[in-house]
Amino acid sequence: AECVSGCVCPEGLFDDGRGGCVEQKDCPCIHNNELYSSGHKIKVDCNTCTCQKGLWKCTDDVCYGTCTIYGSGHYNTFDGKFYDFDGSCEYVAAQDFCGDKNSSGSFSIITENVPCGTTGVTCSKAIKIFLGVSGDKLKLENKEYKEIQRDVGDDVQYWNRTVGLYLVIEASNGVMLIWDKKTTVFIKLSPDYKGKVCGLCGNFDDKANNDFTTRSGLQDSNPLVFGNSWKQSPMCPDVTKEIKPCDLKPHRKSWAEKECSIIQSEVFEICHSKVNPHPFYEACVHDACSCDSGGDCECFCSAVAAYAQECIKAEACVFWRTPDIC
Repeated sequence: AECVSGCVCPEGLFDDGRGGCVEQKDCPCIHNNELYSSGHKIKVDCNTCTCQKGLWKCTDDVCYGTCTIYGSGHYNTFDGKFYDFDGSCEYVAAQDFCGDKNSSGSFSIITENVPCGTTGVTCSKAIKIFLGVSGDKLKLENKEYKEIQRDVGDDVQYWNRTVGLYLVIEASNGVMLIWDKKTTVFIKLSPDYKGKVCGLCGNFDDKANNDFTTRSGLQDSNPLVFGNSWKQSPMCPDVTKEIKPCDLKPHRKSWAEKECSIIQSEVFEICHSKVNPHPFYEACVHDACSCDSGGDCECFCSAVAAYAQECIKAEACVFWRTPDIC
């Protein structure tokens, strides 16, 4: 369906893929298998792309990176690698104290993961944030935000505000944290940190294939080996196997699949071509099976909200919450 000259159209005109013939300047552009007319603008991350003569011309602003931790052990790294890790311990989510540059970091974010439900999966119960060299220390837990240590020197300033359901902490060193006061946290970093961070959120170098870099700097393909390397206490047990809650709770599986099908339904249709729904659907079913000690709806809602959030980033706003759903 590209714009091509040929026997379909008179000389000098191009097939526009819609059954018409146009001049070259009016050729449409393709994005995610959809045709856009000349002059049309789309957002790709924080950049704007304009269709010109059949080609996209984009601004090249450097964008903030986002890492998402949500539900029962789901991680989507700064570079977009999606994986599951069910460890019960404190783990480094992201920090810039990496390798031999140990002395010069400006932040560290720790996630405290605990079992949720009876299948053995774990959720992020609390987040600790260390800022600056001397170390302001904040903790997000039980829907509350606490300052554990406020430093006098304050080489890093920070602010907190509430936006809708979320608590937002923003620091002057380019670190931002968005927390839903339950089990979802979005960590946003300014582009200055590209390639300089490490932890469960990966290294933010625009390459997803090297995100599983362990604490000792080795690359691994196994998420369990990678995840275990970032635990804070050697006393915590290593995770040795991936938990499949729907196999352990088969009676919940059909309910989980029915509820989570909203992600693959027409409700989210405008987003499907922009963000692949499949990993988010799988994660939703996993969470809906595992949340068996109350709060099933909360687990399901968090899983759908994580997909909706990715859709918003891709400029596809979906109004999915109804009085009956979340």
